[in-house]
Amino acid sequence: MSDLYELLGVARDASEDDLKRAYRRQARAHHPDAGGDEESFKAITHAYQVLSDPQRRARYDRFGDDGTPSSRGAGDPFGFGGAGFGGIDDVIDAFFGSAFGGRAGPSSRPRTRPGRDVLVGVELTLEEVVTGVHREVEVEVALACDTCGGSGSASGAGPARCATCAGAGQVQRVVRTAFGQMASASACPDCEGTGRQVADPCTGCSGEGRRVRRRPLGVDIPPGVDHGDRLRVNGAGEAGRQGAPPGDLFVEIRLTPHAVFERDGRDLIAEITLPVTQAALGGTLHVPTVDGEEVEVEVPAGSQSGDVIRVRRQGMPAHGGGRRGDLRLGVRVEVPTDLDAEQRALIEQLAELRGESLATTGSSFFTRLRGAFQR
Repeated sequence: MSDLYELLGVARDASEDDLKRAYRRQARAHHPDAGGDEESFKAITHAYQVLSDPQRRARYDRFGDDGTPSSRGAGDPFGFGGAGFGGIDDVIDAFFGSAFGGRAGPSSRPRTRPGRDVLVGVELTLEEVVTGVHREVEVEVALACDTCGGSGSASGAGPARCATCAGAGQVQRVVRTAFGQMASASACPDCEGTGRQVADPCTGCSGEGRRVRRRPLGVDIPPGVDHGDRLRVNGAGEAGRQGAPPGDLFVEIRLTPHAVFERDGRDLIAEITLPVTQAALGGTLHVPTVDGEEVEVEVPAGSQSGDVIRVRRQGMPAHGGGRRGDLRLGVRVEVPTDLDAEQRALIEQLAELRGESLATTGSSFFTRLRGAFQR
């Protein structure tokens, strides 16, 4: 498996902010909706999930990652204590069966598989991010069959031990080779590895216990979310097969570009254009904010293009509605290009009062500068 740090393009000592920025950059480049590869997107997402969790990151740095981080139990770096494996005998059973000394017969542990997680995108404006918003989303997902109640059984009795694998969830095959008998095991094709099968399948779902339907769902999106953030709705994903637990729904945030403001973390950036007279004299401006209101902004006398005026607490809130960032106004000084004779005369008079020489006699600034070096 690829190194998780290399997948995100960060150093091994990357900070939490470095990981978040790298994930956003990679996610935008590889997201399927943007023409990216879905498998690459899943790999990048998995890498971020592992490295952004301090405990999982420490475990990865020490032992590596096999792609299924939940399979490693606490205090068991080789993973034999979690995810359905109780010890080395279970591992032998799962891969080789009783031919290699493992326990014969079906395992007593349930092999129910939760339903798959579902991902849905929601587009938000900056205004909605400031306050938070309730959104109705519609997902097409496998839900519990309304005929059998999700059991998959016409009588409601539910699944029983699979006759093909005797409840083991796997079928074994023994091959004779020059080195002796070799045994292999694979998931049972009839029960899909669960070890249980419905004897009287429901006619509504053919024994699956679920049917694909479109379902509306209300989602409360808190203030301060950012582009690429994902919100989890527990149990709102795909229903499990034959009554197994459902998966989760993930709501991915997508911010629509704003006509005025650009987001930089919790700060907002905008540009204000000042006439040269306003920039020179200073004054007070009324500037709109992302809340739809106006604030008074003091423009210092002598403002130059490129200056930044900071308006405190008029940016975006922290995730969940914490302290807001600032509004940063970039100054652009506009020089008039359509002066009439009177206006031009006034500017020339101002230049004379300030002792500024205008390039009207054929001696330009660069000519004078060159002459100064020749003395």
